[in-house]
Amino acid sequence: MLSMNTEASKNKKAIASRKFAEDWLPIKGIQNGEIFLDNGYRVTGVKVKPRNIFILDYDSQSNAIFNLRNFYNTLDYPFWLIVSDRPVDINVYLAQLKLLYNSVPTQAIRKLVREDIEKANLFMSKEVNVTDTEYFLLFKERRPEIIQKRIQNMVSGLAQAGLQSTQVSNDDLRTLLDGFMNGGDTINFGTVMSNI
Repeated sequence: MLSMNTEASKNKKAIASRKFAEDWLPIKGIQNGEIFLDNGYRVTGVKVKPRNIFILDYDSQSNAIFNLRNFYNTLDYPFWLIVSDRPVDINVYLAQLKLLYNSVPTQAIRKLVREDIEKANLFMSKEVNVTDTEYFLLFKERRPEIIQKRIQNMVSGLAQAGLQSTQVSNDDLRTLLDGFMNGGDTINFGTVMSNI
């Protein structure tokens, strides 16, 4: 009986002494849209709502690119531009289209909705992974007052370039870390990091 308890104790110690990838990261936790690092820095930034400028006329495209270039030139500190694809379940979208189709009064609009339903069904029949692309501008800083000033400047600068943005959320940061830690594969059993 004593040898079985000793063996179980050794197994528990071996499991407790294992190092996981999270153990090597210099991250204390995530809170209030910021990743807290061991060295006192905080990583945060903004999430930018996608906008397809290539459906605009040539002058509007050139203007949007010019304004975006001006925005980037105002950033006088290091930052990361991260593009992330997130899987989207279009079943909800398809159900909403079907409800809309039944409530639309004019035939012209009904035809447009029916074409969207057919396109959604085509995506689902091909078993294509439908993704939503998300854009993030992240930076690191120690002082909270500088962080808030930079976020406000980013949001207003992007607005002047015709783009909507908001400060990243805890879920956004966890999803980004999860993507980096797991090679883009989604895990279903929890998050990589926990709150502090």
